[in-house]
Amino acid sequence: MSDWIIYSIGFIAQILFSSRLIIQWITSEKHQRVITPSLFWVLSLIASFLLFIYGYLRLDFAIMLGQALTYFIYIRNLQLQNHWRKIPKTIQWLLLLVPTFIVIYYFNNNKIDIALLFKNEHIPFWLILLGIVSQVVFTLRFVYQWLYSERHSKSFLPFGFWLLSLIGSLLILTYSIIRRDPVLFLGHILGATVYIRNLILLRRFHD
Repeated sequence: MSDWIIYSIGFIAQILFSSRLIIQWITSEKHQRVITPSLFWVLSLIASFLLFIYGYLRLDFAIMLGQALTYFIYIRNLQLQNHWRKIPKTIQWLLLLVPTFIVIYYFNNNKIDIALLFKNEHIPFWLILLGIVSQVVFTLRFVYQWLYSERHSKSFLPFGFWLLSLIGSLLILTYSIIRRDPVLFLGHILGATVYIRNLILLRRFHD
């Protein structure tokens, strides 16, 4: 597959990720407190799927890992907001089953794929390790958010979510600069700005 198609998939995913942040940012600024509209989770779900595909095509395990860990958390938040049941059943099953089929396909080709992902001559092992650590930190924000939301029985993005987002984003920015990945770089430059603003809004709201 040509590079321009691969990068197009990645940029579309990042545009969707950036759009969710802009929508959340504008909504929060309007109410002067942190608000999480359902569209935030819908765009997250679509973008996560596309970025997983991008990571697979780029032979980048760090990207694939990050998206695989958060995909179903997006779905759970839509359920907590009572928006998931509004999605047609056909699309629900499609969203639930497609990632499973991708994983099955991946493991059916693991003799080739795993060797390429972990022994990629273009990515030294220490850089792969940095990418994995970055994605794990960045993913922990949604694990934290999920546990927080389950405890309060509502979908919410607390202070800890935005703090982990900022730390993870800065680590991924470092990874993207070294990796020379324009998709990750552009996505996380905007993201870091929004994370800082939400931290300020939350701090102001609690003060």
